[in-house]
Amino acid sequence: MQQLSVSRLFDGEQWFDNVSVNIDNGIIHSVVPASGNVQPGLLVPGFIDVQVNGGGGALFNTAPNRQSLRTMLRAHARFGTTAMLPTVITDSVSVMHQAADAIAAAIADNEPGIIGVHFEGPHLSVPKKGVHPQQHIRQLTAAELAIYSRSDLGIKLVTVAPENISAEQIRQLVALNVIVCLGHSNADAATVQAALAAGATGFTHLYNAMSPLTSREPGMVGVALADPDSWCGVIFDGHHIHPVAAKVALAAKPKGKLLIVTDAMSPVGTDDTEFDFFAGKVMRDGSKLTNEAGALAGSVLDMAGAVQYAVQQLDVSPDEALRMASLYPAQFLARSNSGRIIAGAAADLVLLNNNWQVEANWIHGEPIFTAE
Repeated sequence: MQQLSVSRLFDGEQWFDNVSVNIDNGIIHSVVPASGNVQPGLLVPGFIDVQVNGGGGALFNTAPNRQSLRTMLRAHARFGTTAMLPTVITDSVSVMHQAADAIAAAIADNEPGIIGVHFEGPHLSVPKKGVHPQQHIRQLTAAELAIYSRSDLGIKLVTVAPENISAEQIRQLVALNVIVCLGHSNADAATVQAALAAGATGFTHLYNAMSPLTSREPGMVGVALADPDSWCGVIFDGHHIHPVAAKVALAAKPKGKLLIVTDAMSPVGTDDTEFDFFAGKVMRDGSKLTNEAGALAGSVLDMAGAVQYAVQQLDVSPDEALRMASLYPAQFLARSNSGRIIAGAAADLVLLNNNWQVEANWIHGEPIFTAE
């Protein structure tokens, strides 16, 4: 039996002082009052990021292999991520196959932190493609369906534009245990509502690359904000969403329906100032990434930084910010054993200091990162 004793703990619902977490074979056995010395800091549930393009200098599209997955996980673990969906940006069927094979092999070998895959595209809208390569945007064919049909990929999430994929095809994906998110879309409200009725349950990076809310055409943004049942990913980096727009989303959506995501690119955890992206380059200016045309191109955001931004810039309570990074993503992905520090849950844990910086984390009870 492994024991972690800490001065403060948030179990996903409430705070406790001076407690010990007993861990048996990677699963939390019990949470009890501490009887001896405790480690200073805040022990919280591990962060779950459903949109991770890269990190540590690796971009999954560029090198869709297991080494990239390990590099990405190590980079994001420094910032509290204990589970993630490596994300494949719109690309060829060949790259999608290679990425799927790497994910399947990692899951078969219980690679720490890799719980599935997010295919962001290729079934997107050209007018709202963002930095996704237009030459690879296409409608759904049997080639992609064969990948989405696989049962060895863990959690499967696919982002689609509902004007480029039919309601019947969305129902087909849902029947294959695919979580369908809507994004990179210029669809009108009626088309978005039809996609939700067909089984789509989420929206990828709310506000960004989607038809806006106006008075007579609510667009995808309007439907996302008004729908009480769907989840929305939010990128809290100060660049993707204006603070006022972020507060509108926080006020509009029921608690539990906003998820912190990073949309992180390869420079996370490095000092890299640029990287190759398909036929062009992406440049870093402080905490902002843009392509050569000046368009936002993912982020260098990390989960701990996003939690800190929510608390300090958006006046989100610490409890709620932590739930947006752990419990709510777990619920969105139907991971009932994650997002809480309770008996029976996986021992995916993060130790923070009072400045929201990560001191250590554990995946299934195994230490992954410890600050120097």
